[in-house]
Amino acid sequence: MPDPFNAFVDTPQVPVSNAENGRLAGLRLAVKDIYDVAGLVTGCGNPGKASSGLPATDTAVSVQALLDAGARFAGKTQTDELAFSLMGQNAHFPHPINPAAPGRVTGGSSSGSAAAIAGALADIAVGSDTGGSIRAPASFCGLVGLRATHGLIPLDGAMNLAPSLDVFGWFARDIDIYETVAKLLIGKDAHRGELARPLALDWLDALPSGPAETAEYRRMRGVAESVLGPVAKAAPLAFTPDELYWCFRKVQAYEAWQQHGAWISSADRGLGPGVKERFEFGASINATTYQMEIARRDAFRGALGALLDNDGILILPTVPGAAPLADGTHDELLAYRERALMLLCLSGLSGFPQITLPIGAVEGAPFGLSLLGPAGSDLALVKLGRKILEAAGK
Repeated sequence: MPDPFNAFVDTPQVPVSNAENGRLAGLRLAVKDIYDVAGLVTGCGNPGKASSGLPATDTAVSVQALLDAGARFAGKTQTDELAFSLMGQNAHFPHPINPAAPGRVTGGSSSGSAAAIAGALADIAVGSDTGGSIRAPASFCGLVGLRATHGLIPLDGAMNLAPSLDVFGWFARDIDIYETVAKLLIGKDAHRGELARPLALDWLDALPSGPAETAEYRRMRGVAESVLGPVAKAAPLAFTPDELYWCFRKVQAYEAWQQHGAWISSADRGLGPGVKERFEFGASINATTYQMEIARRDAFRGALGALLDNDGILILPTVPGAAPLADGTHDELLAYRERALMLLCLSGLSGFPQITLPIGAVEGAPFGLSLLGPAGSDLALVKLGRKILEAAGK
């Protein structure tokens, strides 16, 4: 298949069976190259792993569920190296191109999956979200993307990055397809009760990166209010943005080093810039610091859970604005990443679900609005997302 967006990795063609009938029959399925697919090597965005690994004997459980529902395998997609980045610029491979905003990054680490959907090369594309790797690319590429409740969808057969943060995810352009996949993988929400109390936090509302982004966020929030009702300002939580940002960074980096440190240390792995430094940061964090941050995370989870209760839904910009320019400087991309993580870390730290909806644009490039709900409210968020998309004329 032609791949004008560098979405797919160059893998041998092997037969991958799927059911002939099912809810996903006839739909093309792309799979991020951190998930096992029987007969293919799982490269994880690292040339050494790709060249030395053995073909998987089994397919990742959740990917297999999609194949069993009739989806047809379209190929493995690019990922940032070891899934430890947010921009979609793997130093070892041609960068995926953002079909919705050429000249801007796709976002990562689920970069190829987002490009495949935005470029109409697949109908469903599997990704993962640890720090924002579904939500950021979805916002950048004009797609629907859900970070599911942590632990809700099995990750058996996937590469771990930071297990207490990693979740399964997927992209689609079409909310009908998105909801069909959600129902297939989730079944029914564990959460009971209507999400009828929209909330906002002042410090989140202040994170769009400029006047145009702020104005567009306010417009998007107005669309959400037309469906959900007026948004109420929530009382500040007892955590600063910096505390939550560093809590997330330290937990993620420590766990990533525990997962990959021995392999990285055993030889020169040629890690790309940024990825190398993030693993080195993880190596510098000791177990005492990690446990302190886990305690902070638990306290934050409790506070956010109390704020949302059974009926609350937090409205926020998914990221600070449109995707950064692909040729941006290292410092520009880093500054965007840090600001974005202040928005993205709430769902990761709490484990609560968040959906991003492609209803905005800045400078002609996509910009998503997010809804964050209580644990187990994933399908409710997808259904509310449908109503907001309809209200936005999408």
